[in-house]
Amino acid sequence: MLRWIVRLALLVALLGAGALALQSAIHPVSTLMLARWLTGEPVDRRWVPLSAVSPRLVASVVLSEDGQFCREHGVDLGALREVIADSDGAPSRGASTITMQVAKNLFLWPGRSYVRKALEIPLAVLLDAAWGKRKVLEAYLNVAEWGDGVFGIEAASQRDFRVPASALTARQAALLATALPSPVLRNAVRPSRKHRLLAQRILDMQPIAGPHVACVQ
Repeated sequence: MLRWIVRLALLVALLGAGALALQSAIHPVSTLMLARWLTGEPVDRRWVPLSAVSPRLVASVVLSEDGQFCREHGVDLGALREVIADSDGAPSRGASTITMQVAKNLFLWPGRSYVRKALEIPLAVLLDAAWGKRKVLEAYLNVAEWGDGVFGIEAASQRDFRVPASALTARQAALLATALPSPVLRNAVRPSRKHRLLAQRILDMQPIAGPHVACVQ
């Protein structure tokens, strides 16, 4: 049994290294994007470098999705220890760092399970070490789903506010950032009351955002 576990771990490491090398050579694409292309469904994604994204959006996403992004090494061990399983036995999204979400988006499948989470963790550590914070965040902002067939902040910004990602206001950035957990259900242009309250919370946190985004500035 131990030999099989070691072999499986080596296989995962080799596959992860190969997939990482491929994603490093191109503008990274998510497994959801690939699935849509293969089934003939439309994909709207317009790659932009991190330097072409509003600092307000960068701060809003980090504050909303992973406040410890600059301090952790791909995985927030404290959050993993504290996470409570949902009624279906799957780990909640609260344990996922931005880096873990990038690992899931680029290499794994949607849905929640302990098997996928177990694969996410070493892949996230590898991504953090190989790419660094700026490239991880750049990849996240360009592959995150912001609506049905809408991937990446540039496509979302153009669709919702008719402006490039570099020109987003603080309020627009907060609304887009807080749409990420439920991108198909939350609408940044017509936010629900709960969505507006979440966005306002992020806006109120902006003055203390500096240390949270220092690693990507």
